[in-house]
Amino acid sequence: MKAHDDRDFVGYGRRPPRPRWPNDARLAIVIVLNIEEGAEPSIPDGDGATELALTDGIAQEVPTGIRDFVAESLFEYGARVGFWRIVDTMAERNIPLTVNACAQALLRNPDAAEAIKANGFDLCCHGNRFVRHFLMSEAEERSAIGRAVAGFEQAVGRRPLGWQSRYSPSRHTRALLVEHGGFLYDSDSYADDWPYWVKVGERPHLVIPHSFTNNDNRLATAKLGTANDFFDHLSSAMRVLHEEGRRHPRMMTISLHSRISGQPARFEAITRFLDFAAKHESVWFAGRSDIARHWIATHPPGQGQ
Repeated sequence: MKAHDDRDFVGYGRRPPRPRWPNDARLAIVIVLNIEEGAEPSIPDGDGATELALTDGIAQEVPTGIRDFVAESLFEYGARVGFWRIVDTMAERNIPLTVNACAQALLRNPDAAEAIKANGFDLCCHGNRFVRHFLMSEAEERSAIGRAVAGFEQAVGRRPLGWQSRYSPSRHTRALLVEHGGFLYDSDSYADDWPYWVKVGERPHLVIPHSFTNNDNRLATAKLGTANDFFDHLSSAMRVLHEEGRRHPRMMTISLHSRISGQPARFEAITRFLDFAAKHESVWFAGRSDIARHWIATHPPGQGQ
């Protein structure tokens, strides 16, 4: 088992694990909804500029230091409308959604927090605010992690079991998560089709990779154009992984955002993909914490990688 900050170009190599997913599923699918709206940097919250990330606004149209009300309202749409469009669909289909939320976003939207609580959705922490942890000092980051967990407990009544930083962790993040305790895993990696163990100090720590590829941020950044493009993208990934799963069952993570896939012009990609996936046998829809618990029980540290 390698140290968590060592680069690893080998991984499982030609000896991938046998995941033994429930019911011998060939493919585990994790759907993650990122909830950042209300936690993003904004001038009313004392920040120097309005956050523009993954919105349909025009970058730099409004000078830094002046409120960009278009970008602000696009974030608000995600919380006011897009969230409900996605969450209601997942609840109706009994999909075990993983909510990857910033604590401040939940505290500012108690109706959304109550819906998450009522549906028993899986909780992963995306920070206290939607900010870059790799720019923080170790002390600042330790404090932010503590505030984030407390915010979840206040808003939803339970703590998150996973962690995922905005874009990249700092060199301290994993050690601070282990120090804080209570986290089953983090998803600050994009390196594999399976979970894997790393060593933080002398302690094993589980990593469940996220995806920038099966991610609706590709729509917001114009790497993909339409809902049809995103559906084709997701269904292609699923076909490959499901077929490979005959020999070595795989994991597929899909990352959504309320302000992106919650827009009507993009939402159809999600419902079409869920219909497509439902036609396939031997698929396990799981929350990331379900994956973590299964991996800990089935592939404890010290076995294989």
